[in-house]
Amino acid sequence: MFIVFLRFSARRDQAGQLMQAHKDWLQRGFDDGVFLLAGSLQLQAGGMILACGLTQAQLEERLSSDPFVAQDVVQAEIVAVALAKADPRLAFLLANMDR
Repeated sequence: MFIVFLRFSARRDQAGQLMQAHKDWLQRGFDDGVFLLAGSLQLQAGGMILACGLTQAQLEERLSSDPFVAQDVVQAEIVAVALAKADPRLAFLLANMDR
């Protein structure tokens, strides 16, 4: 499981013109079943994605195709999480521990 922080860079002023392409990219991640959650960081600092079911190398490749990342609007930070316990409503996440 991975938490991805997309933190705005000095080029954040370019975000508006790339927003639709970024949203389309994000939707592909959900359609492919690898993005589980996405949202904005408070204080307009960027965004966050919860991803599972892929390797870190696959995630890095996917992130490189995000228009925000490709155009240096955000810097991506990947945090790998080794899940150990989950509420029963989230037990399906434990099944993705092998990635």
